[in-house]
Amino acid sequence: MLLTTFAVDTGLDVSATEQLLVFGLTALAALLGGLLGIEREMANKSAGARTHMLVAASAALVVGVGQLLFLSTNSGDPSRAMHAVLTGIGFLCAGAIIRRDSSIEGLTTAASLWFAATVGIAIGFQLYIVGVGAALVGLVILRGVAMLEGRDGGPGDGDDD
Repeated sequence: MLLTTFAVDTGLDVSATEQLLVFGLTALAALLGGLLGIEREMANKSAGARTHMLVAASAALVVGVGQLLFLSTNSGDPSRAMHAVLTGIGFLCAGAIIRRDSSIEGLTTAASLWFAATVGIAIGFQLYIVGVGAALVGLVILRGVAMLEGRDGGPGDGDDD
């Protein structure tokens, strides 16, 4: 009742079911982002599970709400939400990259944050196979490649951050 009343008061025609779907998408994206973040935590990197979860969840939420607004008002372009997420995450990723003398740290963490955002975008657009599959590919890249290279992903292992 409260959700329906709120939707009427704002002039949006968005059902509680549609809002719950976006909530579920946000939660799924958080879970997938968390998997990527746990790998970064296992490697003792600065951006861990919480950061990756928030990035993925917020990307899914922005895209999902954008779609609801588009469906409710029949105007606009839902892909603009995707562009806004990617622009915003670029600033966050830039802050994760640090230059120390002749070395650069944080590139892999910045890339994993960007990747978490794209996983969230896929989930937000309800592309479940793409989102889940991409998260698994990200885990293989982060952990599997390090293992193939003979590194454990921890500090001092030659990872760029």
